[in-house]
Amino acid sequence: MYSEKVMDRFKNPKFSGKMENASAVGEVGNMKCGDVMKVYIKVENNILVDVSFETFGCVAALASSDYLCEIAKGKTLEDAEKITSEDVLKVMGDVPQVKVHCSVLAQEALKKAIKEYKNKIFRI
Repeated sequence: MYSEKVMDRFKNPKFSGKMENASAVGEVGNMKCGDVMKVYIKVENNILVDVSFETFGCVAALASSDYLCEIAKGKTLEDAEKITSEDVLKVMGDVPQVKVHCSVLAQEALKKAIKEYKNKIFRI
């Protein structure tokens, strides 16, 4: 059902865990499937110097979150905002069609974190 690559990332995530002193956090959920994702970002000089996640969900949800963090780390805020669910799927490889929404949730959580960060920075 899942590729070896996806299963390996599920079993051995590289970016899992709550980030202390995060610059911002984005949280999203899907009521239909029950997946909940939090993406933490640490921003310095407009660059995502660290990204991590906490995800409650299925294999695809955890793998999507982890791969998203891998893609986003080191990018500018502007480049990170351009990450799409298709970008996540390209890195993940094959996932069942019914699980594609997990990649959408992951990129939505990142965008929400970036929006929260910008709101903090640009408040008057």
